[in-house]
Amino acid sequence: MRRHLNTIYVTTENAWLRKDGANVVVEVEGRERGRAPLHLLDGIICFGHAGASPALMGACAEANITLSWLSPQGRFLARAEGARSGNVLLRRTQYRAADDSARALAIVRNIIAAKAANQRTVLRRALRDHGAALAPDAQAQLQDAEQRLTNVVRRVAQAPDIDTARGIEGEAAQVYFGAFNQLIRVEDSAFVFAGRTRRPPLDRVNALLSFLYAVLGHDCRSALESVGLDPQVGFLHADRPGRSSLALDLMEELRPVLADRLALSLINRRQVAADDFTVSDGGAVLMTEDARKAVLVAWQDRKKDEIRHPFLEESVTFGLVAHLQSLLLARHLRGELDGYPAFIWK
Repeated sequence: MRRHLNTIYVTTENAWLRKDGANVVVEVEGRERGRAPLHLLDGIICFGHAGASPALMGACAEANITLSWLSPQGRFLARAEGARSGNVLLRRTQYRAADDSARALAIVRNIIAAKAANQRTVLRRALRDHGAALAPDAQAQLQDAEQRLTNVVRRVAQAPDIDTARGIEGEAAQVYFGAFNQLIRVEDSAFVFAGRTRRPPLDRVNALLSFLYAVLGHDCRSALESVGLDPQVGFLHADRPGRSSLALDLMEELRPVLADRLALSLINRRQVAADDFTVSDGGAVLMTEDARKAVLVAWQDRKKDEIRHPFLEESVTFGLVAHLQSLLLARHLRGELDGYPAFIWK
């Protein structure tokens, strides 16, 4: 059990939550693993097959504490909330902010700046850890891309409107993915990256990236729903029927840190091989079922890694970052934070 931003995260399989006086108690196999006063909580989020007593659910409903259940992989399953839940008010606030160009622009600037900063960190770490083994031209390309991404962070802060900010984000993507092949250290023609392709991916690296982005997207949508935000109404990504625009927004700042680094790790450690992919007659490259399973295991393992959250200044797991960022966004929209503190990995 962990507590962040007045929310309890129960990540142990088959945990049981019950009420004891004015406290919530988390038990595993009959043994108490943690407790917290109900009056200090805004929400309880359970991963996996956790259960809750009727008494606790009733107390949470009366105190306007939301209980959410997610699958072990982070997919949103259900939410229990009382009649006085503020989710409608939060969503109305979200919709008004999305329609307010000034408020939306401020959020978009922070998201894009964080994404570019995280892309820069991926390149910077590669130079730090493996730069000596790179050819001089590869080192120069990474250093140039790192500097250009630094300029993106500065420029986007001055973007006069969202369309301009989107254009700057597009430039950053070209710079970053233009240098991405230098991050692949294995000498294998099966894993050469010539540029980002999708719908369908046309090489193995893109197939792996697309799969990880899809998994991250599910996690982001679940995180947003668990705090009461509408995942379909975003700020950077325009509304489109059937598209989870806010989930895509949240993904942007997390892609380099969670998905890109894991893809590179799997390739460079030879945990994926050429025969883990198939090529269709039309040229689309797909992962095999066994490869998908292996990547999902690696994804769940990566989410257990601990980092220090840059805004909260607390030790958290990667798996909780999307939920914490969703909570921070909700707090900003409610007026509790002056700006949205997008996630910048250091």
